[in-house]
Amino acid sequence: QLGWAISQAKLSKEAIENPVVAKYLDEVNQEDWLLRLPWKKGHSPLKWTPAYEDYILEEWSRGEYDDYWKQPGLAGELFYDEWSDIPQIHTGGWYDSYTRTTFENYIGLSKKKKAPVRVLMGPWTHGQRSVSYAGEVDFGLTASINSLAENWDDYRLLWFDAWMKDFDNGFQDQNSLLLFIMGGGSGLKNEQERMQHGGQWRFENEWPLARTKFTPYYFLKDGSLSTYKPLNNGDSSTFKFDPDNPIPTIGGGLSGGIIAQAGAFHQIENPVFFGSKAPFLPLESRSDILVFETEVLSEDLEVTGPVSVHLEISSSAKDTDFTAKLIDVCPPNEDYPDGFHMNLTDSIMRARYRNSWEKEELMTPGEIYSLDFELYPTGNLFKSGHKIRVDISSSNFPRFDINPNTGGPLGVDQAKIIALNTIHQSKDHASYIMLPIIPQ
Repeated sequence: QLGWAISQAKLSKEAIENPVVAKYLDEVNQEDWLLRLPWKKGHSPLKWTPAYEDYILEEWSRGEYDDYWKQPGLAGELFYDEWSDIPQIHTGGWYDSYTRTTFENYIGLSKKKKAPVRVLMGPWTHGQRSVSYAGEVDFGLTASINSLAENWDDYRLLWFDAWMKDFDNGFQDQNSLLLFIMGGGSGLKNEQERMQHGGQWRFENEWPLARTKFTPYYFLKDGSLSTYKPLNNGDSSTFKFDPDNPIPTIGGGLSGGIIAQAGAFHQIENPVFFGSKAPFLPLESRSDILVFETEVLSEDLEVTGPVSVHLEISSSAKDTDFTAKLIDVCPPNEDYPDGFHMNLTDSIMRARYRNSWEKEELMTPGEIYSLDFELYPTGNLFKSGHKIRVDISSSNFPRFDINPNTGGPLGVDQAKIIALNTIHQSKDHASYIMLPIIPQ
């Protein structure tokens, strides 16, 4: 939202009428200002456009799900009855910031509307339907919208022709969902230096898919990711979360990409990613990331659907965050001697909202709490020879804001403290990721 606000401020009345304001905004270095969070009103890069400054500061300081958020443009699910009952198609991408919303709207509206409600989900970033790649990963020639029609305008025209002019072009007879399932490629670089991950389109009838086998994969003390529950008592893993040294965002489901880049990337620090530091090692090498991965898969395994995480946590702080990232670990080859660690989906949860979005509850340091949160949905085929990996930590910046760990007011607390965060992995306090496995 920050990148959007600054770009829109350049089009504001103040910037149009005052060339000095326009020049100031053009010279704002967003990355430098990210090092000065939280901002103070009247002393931020948006101070000359107060409407945009108020917008950002209000969003950052409103953690509770209150009336500010419960508006038609922000909480669509509260207003489904008001949506027109006409044929609808909801389009999105696995690397869009609205992936989860797209499927939630499909589920909610399908129950309330008589007219068809459909979904088109490609391997795309926000609005980038006419390319076959997201980030540094390519999904093959068929991944573009141009494989389904001449272009995006033509695809929409076919939709309108079917429902408004009753043309027999096949759209009326299609299943409810058209999904691009990623995976199956060679894993080598193509001519554009992107990793060839591959994939294919597939029609489905419902979401989640009726044949889904929701399977918990447990985070074990030895770093393995297993379908077997932990057997020991007292197992746990602790890491240090320093708000002044957050984990850099390397891809993901973003919109805009002004400060952070959206899409699929090898999870290794790089100067192009804000916050990366020399010697630019893989994220898995950081001490503040807990890494869990399966054995090498002996056969293909498809994960398509909603993904959630259950953590049993404790902390030295009254409030902190926990993050989770699902990764397809592609095996080493001549182009990627260390393999390619491809991010699929991620999310974050603030501990003070573990029980309710409408009322915060701070923690008692050292006590164990349950934390449940959803990642964005995904659709990926993990090929045999690959591994499934999950990274657990407490930051992913600047994709998500940083928790100062103090338990103080959000968006304004200038103090920060280091938190010792713990994931419990015992028989009585098991932590896991719930994966939607699709039988072959």
